[in-house]
Amino acid sequence: MGKISQSFDLRHSQSLVMTPQLQQAIKLLQMSNVELNEFVEEELANNPLLEKKEEENINESEIEHNPEEKDEFQAEFDEAWTGNEKDSSDFDAGSTMADIGAGGNSKFETNDDSYLENTIKVEQTLSEYLLEQLHLMTEDSRDRMIGALLIDQLDESGYLRNEYEELAKTLGCSLEKIENLLSKMRKFDPAGIFAKNLSDCLSLQLEEKGTLDAPMKKLLANLDILASHNLKKLCDICEVNETYLADMIAEIKELNPKPASKFDHFIAQTVIPDVIMKSIPKNLGGGWKVELNSETLPKILVNREYYSHVNNSTKNKKDKEYINQQLNSANWLVKALDQRAQTILKVASEIVEEQNGFFLYGIEYLKPLTLKDIAEEIDMHESTVSRVTNNKYIGTPRGIFELKYFFTTALIGRDGQAHSAEAIKAKIKTMIDNETADNILSDDNIVENLQKEGISIARRTIAKYRDSLNIPSSLQRKKR
Repeated sequence: MGKISQSFDLRHSQSLVMTPQLQQAIKLLQMSNVELNEFVEEELANNPLLEKKEEENINESEIEHNPEEKDEFQAEFDEAWTGNEKDSSDFDAGSTMADIGAGGNSKFETNDDSYLENTIKVEQTLSEYLLEQLHLMTEDSRDRMIGALLIDQLDESGYLRNEYEELAKTLGCSLEKIENLLSKMRKFDPAGIFAKNLSDCLSLQLEEKGTLDAPMKKLLANLDILASHNLKKLCDICEVNETYLADMIAEIKELNPKPASKFDHFIAQTVIPDVIMKSIPKNLGGGWKVELNSETLPKILVNREYYSHVNNSTKNKKDKEYINQQLNSANWLVKALDQRAQTILKVASEIVEEQNGFFLYGIEYLKPLTLKDIAEEIDMHESTVSRVTNNKYIGTPRGIFELKYFFTTALIGRDGQAHSAEAIKAKIKTMIDNETADNILSDDNIVENLQKEGISIARRTIAKYRDSLNIPSSLQRKKR
């Protein structure tokens, strides 16, 4: 039996220790604009040195920073993220700020449970509910992008009143694509969602129940006559007797004319973008102007006059420590918010530059792009870009999109040029949409057509993309 012995072994190791300030900076960056405003309102209530700043437009030119020179805060913000830190959702908003400033800042101590109650939605919004169904319906990021835009266009009743042609023009995709996508999304729950009007809404609900017969279709086409209570005329139009008509009317009354109503105040609302993208007139040089949306940015400043008054008038050491802690915390928060704004603007501007083809010509020109591509261009860590693009939206001439939608995988063509997988899917879909009954394209035909455009792709890849688009094989399409 061997002897048991004890010994000391000195080893060197490296580990990342995140400061409370960096933890909070990460949390602020990951917050949506709604969560950020709630957080700032809480800090305004807790810190007497913070106050709201008067409204003013904030754009890129107003954010002063020297790209060749990073201050201490900037360096920590950009360089300390390695991608291996704990997710910011694990941090306690109160404890992370507790050590800011000399002696700590007790006023930033917030009960973790109450903070989560204020930031996490207990009830699901209609938009979230529909997006879940959209993501289950398709894995195609292009379809998800278009579907998200369609969801955003719903009014408070759950109707989509926009003309399909207008939506297709806005996105730069075919009308057939919009119609095909909506044919599936109109079957989402709650029944009647994406209806064009009241009659259409009731039709969708009856169709789901399997009771949309010919007389009912005629009744729904003449709701104005029903509203005038001209039942005799309705009997003639629907070719039914009064008893049958009464049953039809009773069935209609059981339907929900406003599918979004069960979500109460959690109805789908237009997303307010964090960043605004505008076209610059050709006489001014053309291109795009990217600026922060001042409406989404909480504007606060430090009341130094009040600080001086309190600091000079108080003699108590404890009170002086307290007011100094509040000053340090207030200064840091103002700087952190400015840094957050600069970071979002940098990322959004680079995405716009990279995806210029999409904004000019439409979905088929979506360029392959990764988080790493953007991170390298703007000299930030990939994890920083990931946090910025999640739950942050950009308003563009083609609609409002979450920044993360612009990242796609790539295929390399014969000419060495990268082609977005989503753009290739769009090309495949366009080819098939335009085929005629006597000219159905096989996967080999599609390969040949793409090769003419300099895109070298295997037949099995075409089949995989076609399946992901829910498009039947050429043999199945011929039988239609």
